[in-house]
Amino acid sequence: MPEAAGGPRSPRDAPRNLDPDGRSGGERGSSGVRTAVVTGGSSGIGAATGQRLRAEGFEVVLGARRLGRLREVARAIGARAIELDVTDPASVDAFAEAAGPVDVLVNNAGGALGLEEVSAFDEAKWRWMWEANVAGVARVTRALLPALEARGNGHIVVIGSIAGEHTYPGGGGYTAAKHAARAVTETLRLELLGRPVRVTEVDPGMVETEFSLVRFDGDQARAAAVYEGMTPLEAADVADCVAWAVTRPAHVNVDRIVVMPRDQAGPGLVARRPPS
Repeated sequence: MPEAAGGPRSPRDAPRNLDPDGRSGGERGSSGVRTAVVTGGSSGIGAATGQRLRAEGFEVVLGARRLGRLREVARAIGARAIELDVTDPASVDAFAEAAGPVDVLVNNAGGALGLEEVSAFDEAKWRWMWEANVAGVARVTRALLPALEARGNGHIVVIGSIAGEHTYPGGGGYTAAKHAARAVTETLRLELLGRPVRVTEVDPGMVETEFSLVRFDGDQARAAAVYEGMTPLEAADVADCVAWAVTRPAHVNVDRIVVMPRDQAGPGLVARRPPS
């Protein structure tokens, strides 16, 4: 559940961004350093992933709509910040041109709007969820795929959701979009077979980020209630998964990672502790 807040942890004994002889992460560019692009990088999972990949030795390019906040995140971790709206083809093209050589693309931008039943669905919200979560992944991937392939060992990571496999009442628009994003990711894996680009999907469950705050249009009490009585994932937990996948040996493709809190077994299946 991407695009959210939460501070990344400092990695301990994290694998470095080694060259092929080190068998961790594949070939480097001519500068000796691999470059990772992270969309939705102004907060949450995107920001945590940017910080974690910097710790792994990557140069990092962050993209997001909120340029002021994006620059703050980038400055703090030593990354580049480039404005990006994945729902706007012109913005995506300009971002790709400015990004330069790319070894890893983390498609993280997206999110959910509302929790209305299908009988009362909001067309504008559903259209945005499709544009951000599905078409946005396709746009950024299309724009950066030539650069990824040119590096000889590219890697595309899509931050999906367990909503890409399950459904729940009120989640029709979001689950439809995440099911579609998963289909796009799996199709990419098939279409890129035999080419030097790996594809990984990371599907988190409940992550305490801005996700629910955005979904509920800034209603902090309603957003906080989502995580009451349980311990959700943090943004850094998802960043750990991304870092592990992209630092595997070049011949290893981690197709899918599903990660949930211990207190969750699926959408709506949450063990909550009573208030103390």
